[in-house]
Amino acid sequence: MSYFACRRGYNIVINTWKRNDLLKQSVSHYALCSGLDSIHIVWSEPDPPSESLIKFLHHVVHSNSRDGRKIVLKFDINKEDSLNNRFKEIKDLKTDAVFSIDDDIIFPCSSVEFAFNVWQSAPDTMVGFVPRMHWIDQSKGNTGSYVYAGWWSVWWTGTYSMVLSKAAFFHKKYFSLYTNEMPASIREFTTKNRNCEDIAMSFLVANVTGSPPIWVKGKIFEIGSTGISSLGGHTEKRSQCVNRFVMEYGRMPLVSTSMKAVDSRNSWFW
Repeated sequence: MSYFACRRGYNIVINTWKRNDLLKQSVSHYALCSGLDSIHIVWSEPDPPSESLIKFLHHVVHSNSRDGRKIVLKFDINKEDSLNNRFKEIKDLKTDAVFSIDDDIIFPCSSVEFAFNVWQSAPDTMVGFVPRMHWIDQSKGNTGSYVYAGWWSVWWTGTYSMVLSKAAFFHKKYFSLYTNEMPASIREFTTKNRNCEDIAMSFLVANVTGSPPIWVKGKIFEIGSTGISSLGGHTEKRSQCVNRFVMEYGRMPLVSTSMKAVDSRNSWFW
């Protein structure tokens, strides 16, 4: 158990970009989750959120709150459009757990609560729903060059070394480490290339812990289809990021594993 206190409840940090309809769906859903303490919306658009959007979301959060809970809803406004904004330090978080999520995917509250319970057992690591893997690039021999592998590689081998921050729990301390202690060149690289901030976070956590993340089985409901991963050359660009970050760290910090957390209450097989 980490010496960092594990306070009850968690914060959801939603990354959004010009998809207010998806944001409304996402906030409306997660406001129903019983363990939720606060919702922070990472806003990097050139124009501030409209008064109507703010009013709607506050109304939804207030209406969906249960059992006397008061969920905090805040927009974290950024002047610069950078993927690093999703990992900026949030000073007023009252609980330690952060559930980082994109605005276009939804998980049942039961899955979120289960992942939160798993995270509480290992609060220094990342616990998430979207696993990925890195492999040595066999085409280049044993030269320390790597390739990024997507979902089908994980499905085929059962092995992974990352869980993507589009749907993952981690300790709030990593916001500060990402912004203030991770090599600035990595943040500059992700801003310039508009990609790989999630890989950068996986590298950071693995470098701190020396341990693999934890993949949690969960049903994903995709409510959007215009993300970066839909663009051509995505895997090649991600491989470039992996190799760039290895160079920055001077080693490969990612640790592979085949462990998977499954909620036995929802599984027919043991």
